Amino acid sequence: MESFTQLKNKKVLVTGGAGFIGSNLCQALLNLDVKVTCLDNFATGHQPNITPFLSNPNFTLITGDIRDLEVCNTACKDQDFVLHQAALGSVPRSIADPITSNAVNVSGFLNMLVAARDAKVKRFIYAASSSTYGDHEALPKVEETIGKPLSPYAITKYVNELYAENFFTTYGLNTIGLRYFNVFGRRQDPNGAYAAVIPLFVKQFINHQSPVINGDGSYSRDFTYIDNVVQMNLLAITTQNKQALNQVYNTAVGDRTTLVQLTDLLKKYLSKYDPKIAQVNIVHGPNRIGDIPHSLASVDKAKRLLDYNPTHGIAQGIEEAVDWYWENLK
Repeated sequence: MESFTQLKNKKVLVTGGAGFIGSNLCQALLNLDVKVTCLDNFATGHQPNITPFLSNPNFTLITGDIRDLEVCNTACKDQDFVLHQAALGSVPRSIADPITSNAVNVSGFLNMLVAARDAKVKRFIYAASSSTYGDHEALPKVEETIGKPLSPYAITKYVNELYAENFFTTYGLNTIGLRYFNVFGRRQDPNGAYAAVIPLFVKQFINHQSPVINGDGSYSRDFTYIDNVVQMNLLAITTQNKQALNQVYNTAVGDRTTLVQLTDLLKKYLSKYDPKIAQVNIVHGPNRIGDIPHSLASVDKAKRLLDYNPTHGIAQGIEEAVDWYWENLK
């Protein structure tokens, strides 16, 4: 991370900093001698994710909710940059409870924009989502062409992009949105009703339980390892290219993997630790409401304007993630 040394002693707020992506961002920033403030209400984040940072003099924890504007104002005060990761993820969760998803992802997002504007934050980087592409079928997905959202969650993430663009044109707040594509890696939670597919399958394989694939397994995703996402956030903070500001970018690898291929990779790398996992069967269930069949990103825009260069493809990312899960789920 030598190219990011200009961040030393800068002040960066990471909302949702105790979550999967947020805690990885906190760690990367602390490794660069950044003064990091983490804001989290621990609704989906976890204390153990940030426990190693609590003794670091450059780390400050604020326990609070982005639905509270006063909390947002306090957190944004004197910050140079904001990495806004706090959100209620999951398409099924938003279908079950659209009101809470909207309150956090839209009202909370607006609170953060207002607080960042009032604190004169230099740049506001936020987690957007590939779900914004909705029913647009063309592959690969390019940033300028989207369809209609297919879930309340997708609607909230699209509204984020509209608000961010408006806050630049109206108030001059520089923003960058990162449309995450199926991020996975260390610290991603395998527990709970809305666990992401990779950590859930890993946990099930370790316990010799059969994972359930929604549909026939032909649905595909551009699975994106956490290190690629960290790189994109750091590039978004540090870029000196003015053309790169006030844009949204696909944050992905530019390759797609079917769910059948995914389970084969998981079996391959987990079997190093437990050969019995290779014999665990896969179960097929019905397709899930709100799911898109295929997702594949073009990362050309990120490469052109941010000098993005993904370091991990699916196989290398799965291997590293499996190593971490084996150590931490046993």
